[in-house]
Amino acid sequence: MTTDNDNSGPKVAKGKSIALVGLMGAGKSSIGRRLADSLSLPFYDSDDEIEQAAGLSVSDIFSIHGEEEFRRGEQRVIERLLTGPQIVLATGGGAFMNADTRALMKREAVTIWLRADLETLWRRVSRRDGRPLLKTANPKDRLRELLEARQSTYAEAEFVVDSREGPHQTAVNAILQVLKDQALLS
Repeated sequence: MTTDNDNSGPKVAKGKSIALVGLMGAGKSSIGRRLADSLSLPFYDSDDEIEQAAGLSVSDIFSIHGEEEFRRGEQRVIERLLTGPQIVLATGGGAFMNADTRALMKREAVTIWLRADLETLWRRVSRRDGRPLLKTANPKDRLRELLEARQSTYAEAEFVVDSREGPHQTAVNAILQVLKDQALLS
C-alpha cells in the first residue's frame, strides 16, 4: 500500500516542479531562490546550468556558437532538470519561446510568468552587462521589441504574477498565494 502522506513539509504543486518564465530582468533568479527557500525545494537557474555544462558563459556561447545552438543546449538542460526531482527553476528569457521547450515545461512543471513592465525591466537589466540580446545600438528599444514580441507567449504560462519594483519577497508572497488559491500548496 502506498501513501501520499509525507509530513516532511508542505505539499507543493502536486509534486511538479515550478518553472519561472519571463523576460530578462523580471527577477526569475532572485525570486526563484527565495521561493525555493520558502518551499524547501532546490533552486536551479537554467542559464547557470547551461554555462556549467558548456564551460562557457551565455554571452560566449552566443558569440561562438550562435543563438540556435544555445537554444538546443538550453532545451536539453531544462529537460534534464524538469524530469528529475522536484525543483524551482528560473529559465532564461527565451526558453519559453521554443515550442518544444514550452511544451516540456507545461507538461513537467507549474509554469509562472513573472510579468514586469518595460521600465522595471530596463532598470534591472541596465545594471549589468552580459545580456547578448541587448548588445545593440539601442538596448532599451531592443528590450521593448522583445517584450512586445514575447508577452503573448509568456501569457501561455499557467499563472501570471506581477514583478514590480520593491522587495522580491512581494512577488514570492504572490506566487505562494496563487499556489494556495489553486490548491497547489498545502
